[in-house]
Amino acid sequence: MTGDEDVLAEGGVTRVVRLGDTVRRPVRPFTATVHAFLRHLHESRVDFVPAPLGYDDEGREVLSFVPGDIPVEPLPAWATREAVLVGLARLIRRMHDAAEEWTAPPDAVWGRIPGAPVANVVPLFETPELVAHSDYCPGNVVFRDGVPAAFIDFDLARPTTRVADCVNALYWWAPLLHPADRAASLADADVAQRVRVFADAYGLDAAQRALVVRTAVQRSRNSLLTMRAAADADPLFERWWDEGVKDRLARAERWLAAEAPHIDATLRC
Repeated sequence: MTGDEDVLAEGGVTRVVRLGDTVRRPVRPFTATVHAFLRHLHESRVDFVPAPLGYDDEGREVLSFVPGDIPVEPLPAWATREAVLVGLARLIRRMHDAAEEWTAPPDAVWGRIPGAPVANVVPLFETPELVAHSDYCPGNVVFRDGVPAAFIDFDLARPTTRVADCVNALYWWAPLLHPADRAASLADADVAQRVRVFADAYGLDAAQRALVVRTAVQRSRNSLLTMRAAADADPLFERWWDEGVKDRLARAERWLAAEAPHIDATLRC
């Protein structure tokens, strides 16, 4: 690292540094595919994602730096307002509409969490509709003036559907979590109504709304299996698992199964 570089993230999945108005990250097998996707988004006037700028002399990928605020969990109250859900949904809709026009190259490689293919994981859809971000955790959403303004870290971008990608966002931001695992300002939140706010802002149609809850329930079941496999395969994921992920995912699965009828009814009324 040179003296001009500022470390943005390390000790996690990858080391990220800022150099001027750029971000430098290690190249991974999926980097070229993600760069192609990001180029398409920018060509489609989706300017709230990093711009791919090639590679530096050290062989790292180079991306434009995206300025703004990134909330730290547990989410502060300003990041849990309904206006945040509306802004998030509208950005995702714009990105989806642009992504629908992109065909991935034949040699595309997609990122995934560690662990071999996991038995008993049920696919969330039969046929993908588009490529999307697929990981809207708070650390990947950049805020400006208190609302979502950009997305970063496309490491888990992959072929998916509009509904499955929206469900990923809802998991983090509705959130589809047991009250004990939510930010304090969301402990007593009407999650069903928050799901409805997001769906309205995105513009989900009746057929898509009918799929949201069943997709969320299956995603919750799958998450326990995939994260257990990741913990077995990677020390970092093992640490996260032992530090509470295993309990949070189990509570979320039970809570969502119980609340599913109410969320579905509110979403479709």
